[in-house]
Amino acid sequence: MKNVKKIMLGAVAALTLTGAQVAQALTVNGAGATFPYPIYSKWFYEYNQKTGVQINYQSIGSGGGIQQLTAGTVNFGASDAPMTDDQISKVGAGVIHFPTVAGAVALAYNIPGVTTKLKLTPEAIVDIYMGVVTKWNDAEIADVNPGVSLPDLNITVAHRSDGSGTSNIFTNYLTKVSTKWAGLVGFGTSVKWPVGVGGKGNEGVAGLISQIPGTIGYVELAYAIKNNLTYAVVKNRSGVFVEPTIESTTAAANGALKHMPADFRVMITNAAGADSYPICGFTWLLVYRNYSDHAAGKAIVDFLNWYLTGGEAEAKDLYYAPLPDSLIAKVKDKIAQVKY
Repeated sequence: MKNVKKIMLGAVAALTLTGAQVAQALTVNGAGATFPYPIYSKWFYEYNQKTGVQINYQSIGSGGGIQQLTAGTVNFGASDAPMTDDQISKVGAGVIHFPTVAGAVALAYNIPGVTTKLKLTPEAIVDIYMGVVTKWNDAEIADVNPGVSLPDLNITVAHRSDGSGTSNIFTNYLTKVSTKWAGLVGFGTSVKWPVGVGGKGNEGVAGLISQIPGTIGYVELAYAIKNNLTYAVVKNRSGVFVEPTIESTTAAANGALKHMPADFRVMITNAAGADSYPICGFTWLLVYRNYSDHAAGKAIVDFLNWYLTGGEAEAKDLYYAPLPDSLIAKVKDKIAQVKY
């Protein structure tokens, strides 16, 4: 009888251990934006260390994240471009947008011998990406940068080759400052670029800028800093040349709070205010409204609560603007709408 009890107790212990191991081994899969990857990778690592939950995130671009979320091949997506009503309607489980941080899109360049942060006007940026301005010493650039020795060097335009939320932010800005761009190209995660070479992800564009003299490209600020790229200060809506920083991104984000929709889908490009950097935006986690997988749904809800209370404080260390406290409170309330 004692032996039977020992066997039963051993079996119970084994089952308990197995349950703990399963809990520790839970993996949640996500895919999407490269724009927030530096901070997401940090958050997901720290959350794994804290809880044992493994969050496997593929940094494949916002377009890819939306596609995989729609196909149901991931537990969550991520995008710097809010999904359209039509895209949301194709997701049977529903979608909720959770803003995480705001970030600046820097116009980085590689001009041999020039380490100055050049001033660029909206008109010059549009003309560069339209293929109208093709030399670095063009008057559109030189006139607002007196004293800078600009070379007679061809401009190579770099853009994203994949479906990209960073592209969405950048082209949304170009559409707001140029009726010509709005009419001929427009904005979105993928557009028909008039000129240039494509790179996959923020990493790919940063690589092109580093490798090809004369190249200009748009990348999330953290990638520009990480890769030691020089980047421009941009003339904003108030006529002030503003550098992409946490503070100038926060200024743009704060302006959006007055008109923040209940679903948090808002663009903050070309924001009003003398201190606002004009090419920046929020990035979102795309979460199903209804989860059939209870464990995955609970793990995601737990993570959402964690990043709002523990993760936001780390945003500035990686050159992102944290969400304002008033917005965090609204996002926390939205978590209750996720069902699992």
